[in-house]
Amino acid sequence: MTKEVAMKAKEKQDTLFVSSLEKGLRIMAAFNAHRTELGLTELAEIVGLDKSAAQRFTNTLHKTGYLEKDPESRRFRPSTKFLEFAAAYLWSDPFVQLAMPKLIELSRDLGERINAARPAGTHIIYVIRIPTQHTSFAAMLVGNKVQMLSSSSGRIMLAHMSEEERREALATWPIDQATPRTVTDRSQIAREVEEAGQRGYGMTVSQNIVNEVALAAPVFNRVGKVAGTVQCSVSSLKWPIERVHRDIAPRLMEVANSINLLR
Repeated sequence: MTKEVAMKAKEKQDTLFVSSLEKGLRIMAAFNAHRTELGLTELAEIVGLDKSAAQRFTNTLHKTGYLEKDPESRRFRPSTKFLEFAAAYLWSDPFVQLAMPKLIELSRDLGERINAARPAGTHIIYVIRIPTQHTSFAAMLVGNKVQMLSSSSGRIMLAHMSEEERREALATWPIDQATPRTVTDRSQIAREVEEAGQRGYGMTVSQNIVNEVALAAPVFNRVGKVAGTVQCSVSSLKWPIERVHRDIAPRLMEVANSINLLR
């Protein structure tokens, strides 16, 4: 069964499902770091709509202020209204509100980049970024997603999944070669996930950025599931691995353990 057929079957089963709204949301979701501006034909191809339908949705989103349209190229890009959605999420997430002051203090103490992440399907998504003066623009943005299998946050999240969930994730979830040192051997990733569970925090080296050492400690909700992580990224040229384990990991776990989530 194709994805489109499965979606249509789901729509028929759910009488409250509004397919036109879903198509409009697909238009909005088409934009990302690699697709910042899109023409009508591109949008239609990406979201799987015919051109006339894509035109109706983009026109509606443009008229309501969610998409900006270049008068010359006639290409679309997100408007500042997208930021209103992000702000609404940040206000509604107790994890962000509880963690933010603690992460700011930790960043000041360590002088390094501190993040917080939530699980997002096969990825993790950053909900807090506390940068340093040397942090790249991409590493400052909340909402950025990273594949779970290649991230320190993902490793510790996987370690606390059920055996069945973890086995499926390790066998089927995507893993791209982000750097020359990115581990794509799934059996090795499985071993590193097991190690993360044993020591209580995830760790990766040069998996998404060369010479980056990333550590992530889990934040549990009231039913004992990993609801998010507190994560620190440092340069391996500045921080020897032994020092990372000795000086950063305990602080990271202390902060993560101090965040009490109800959901």
